[in-house]
Amino acid sequence: MEIANLVISHKKASIDQIQKAWHGDYKTLLDRVMSFSNIRECAILLTCNRVEVYVYGSGTIETLREFARSMGVPERIIEIHKNGETLEHILRVASGLESMMVGEDQILGQVKDFYNMGKEYGSIGEVLDLVFSKAIQVGKKVRNKTKINKGAVSIGSAAVELAERRLGTLTGKKALIIGAGEMGKLVAKAIAHKNLDKIYIANRTLQRGKALAQEVGGKAIAVPFDKVEKYITECDFVISATSAPHYVITRSMMEKIMEIRKEPVLLVDIALPRDVEPEVANVEGVLLHTIDDLREISRENLRRRLKEAEKAEKIIKEELGDLIERLKELKARNAICMMYSHADYIKNEEIIELYNKLHAKYGVDEEVLPMLESFANSLIKKFLRKPTVRLRQAARNGKPEVVDAVEFLFGGVKYGISKGENEKIEKEQNPPPNAGDEAV
Repeated sequence: MEIANLVISHKKASIDQIQKAWHGDYKTLLDRVMSFSNIRECAILLTCNRVEVYVYGSGTIETLREFARSMGVPERIIEIHKNGETLEHILRVASGLESMMVGEDQILGQVKDFYNMGKEYGSIGEVLDLVFSKAIQVGKKVRNKTKINKGAVSIGSAAVELAERRLGTLTGKKALIIGAGEMGKLVAKAIAHKNLDKIYIANRTLQRGKALAQEVGGKAIAVPFDKVEKYITECDFVISATSAPHYVITRSMMEKIMEIRKEPVLLVDIALPRDVEPEVANVEGVLLHTIDDLREISRENLRRRLKEAEKAEKIIKEELGDLIERLKELKARNAICMMYSHADYIKNEEIIELYNKLHAKYGVDEEVLPMLESFANSLIKKFLRKPTVRLRQAARNGKPEVVDAVEFLFGGVKYGISKGENEKIEKEQNPPPNAGDEAV
């Protein structure tokens, strides 16, 4: 058994490629991965900047490649990690070191959400449960022990920074934020202290837009979603961050707006899927930016936080060692449980058989059963004591093949032997009397 993960992120893929890398809802994706018979557990992360699939099972690397092919993802934009590399990667993701905006806080909440969804849908078992619980713990520790998340580190704040660079200053400007979800909140909070003239917030549910405007305070005003065209006409820049499955701003819409406007307008699209139709960039007077354009800001962000990132790396290295040891212990414990479960199953069968014989021959009653069980338990415990100690030593000392052998010998989901197969083996090992006489 091994842990592996497939990564499609901003490091190798464009926003369009990331968007095209997943199809259907979260449950459908989980079901597709879990349909592979060799996969026992699965967790998936889906964010603006990454699609990541984590699996626990056997033959995981080829399974992940097959899954990527089935999703139509080019191999040049994927990364696949296994065992220690996978564990280190998820710790880095939760700590914000793999984010486009290094140190951003949003990713930790997303890891928590997808972890909880995986548990709810039953795709996360004890192995990935341990891994993701540890990742969340490390993500919190990194943020508490370093300043890696201080300053403008979210995609939302980067979008505001980009607008400020393009317009020179935001003082006295008018802005329209489309979308009052998590990303819209990040934008609104980042923009609230920029001394703008007006901050309009448009959301399909007006009440949610009003709640965000009230939370931001100051000059923030909620406006009806069906009046978006009117406010784009009035504003100096627009940041769109909805979760709509279709374009919110189209080329035809912007062509009509630009016939009315006298000044250019800046559009920043940070939604996934995209809110702004790509052809909008061809409309005269419109300056369109997407998440892909935030890469330079990301690089600057990384340089500013280099020292804090180094501190985070040390924390991750220490915690990675602890996680590896805990997984070894878990693996050994599971193998030991298989061994004792098998012994317990045989014990129960043999006690009943022995009791029936004693009852038939000597007339003993059921009062003898606790004594027989106590004797059998003591025998099993003493007989398996040394194998138990050796298994734990093998796990700690990096000998997983010993633990794998015990899993093979004593069953489990992957190595189970049917009753029919077991009876066949028993007959081969114990042939009836005179079974070979004719051949002599």
